[in-house]
Amino acid sequence: MAANSNDFSVPTVQLLAPDGTFAPNEAAEEFLPYFERLTDADHERFYREMVVIRRFDREAANLQRQGQLALWVPSHGQEAAQVGSAFATRPQDHIFPSYREHVVGKMRGLDVVDVLRMLKGLTLGGWVPEENGNFHLYTLVLASQTLHATGYAMGMQFDGATATGDPERDEAVIVYFGDGASSQGDANEALVFAASYQTPQVFFLQNNGWAISVPASRQSRTPFALRGHGFGMRSNRIDGNDVFASYVVTAKHLDDARAGHGPALIEAMTYRVGAHTTADDPTKYRLDADLADWVAKDPIVRLKAYLENRGVAQAFLDDVEEEAADFAADTRRRALEVVAPDQDVIFDNVYAEASATLIEERAWFEAYEASFEEAQS
Repeated sequence: MAANSNDFSVPTVQLLAPDGTFAPNEAAEEFLPYFERLTDADHERFYREMVVIRRFDREAANLQRQGQLALWVPSHGQEAAQVGSAFATRPQDHIFPSYREHVVGKMRGLDVVDVLRMLKGLTLGGWVPEENGNFHLYTLVLASQTLHATGYAMGMQFDGATATGDPERDEAVIVYFGDGASSQGDANEALVFAASYQTPQVFFLQNNGWAISVPASRQSRTPFALRGHGFGMRSNRIDGNDVFASYVVTAKHLDDARAGHGPALIEAMTYRVGAHTTADDPTKYRLDADLADWVAKDPIVRLKAYLENRGVAQAFLDDVEEEAADFAADTRRRALEVVAPDQDVIFDNVYAEASATLIEERAWFEAYEASFEEAQS
């Protein structure tokens, strides 16, 4: 008999129920010591980061619709998966994002206007990782960042920067990718090398339901978490709309990776509430009922209910809303002030020293640009 996805099951780690009740399930038990590390201030920071980035996300989408960006990649709905996992990293860790991890970059010190500058098409890369909390560049080529991350993690091993026995110094890597990217050859090659070399690495797969218009059910006959097992690494599926689950499982696997116990894979079950990008129309392939079901599981609403149940002050909630509005307004203002760099910059950082070919190409380009001015005079 042919196998189907119903023949397989994976427990989902959940601490925070959709109604905001703290109710860890059986799968969460081994990770509870990590939850106990958190303070009320940490809970509030989770909420603040999620609310602020969603407001930014909305503002960025507006900028694109107003012709200020070439493209925007929404993160609405995936805030808990990203905030929890980002909080689990340490300053010495390296983060390899895909192109939707706006709040991860923000939490590592990245100015989100640099994301907008990139999506305006005004930068060759975006930012310098070492100046932004080791948050590496966005990667629009699906899954290629998984190979970058694995290679970097192997380099950590060669440099003796991990598994030294000093948890304050040991380094690890986390790489973000999606359910669609997991079908790419690059992702599978990265998993092979990570397992073979036991790299200090966490693969964080955000299963948001869709690879553009292709549903996850078409991409895999089994839960994506089982792919980690297939490559010989520890794997967990988490409720990706539960920020606590995201934090505790990622923290545990990163600690293990730094200590030399090899890589792990996390499948975060979440949902892309918005479009894949602003070039996409999800109404063409998604059912309104499915969307409504996931909107009811909103990660921000869930955490807000938890905080209210614990007696958080209304003043705190109001302050967060005000900060989010100010952040979005400031982002808009500064994004509109961004100007295009000099066109010659495309030649400046190709090689450490300019080659004869590069010099020739630069001269041709300058002559080509000058020809337009001559034609208009």
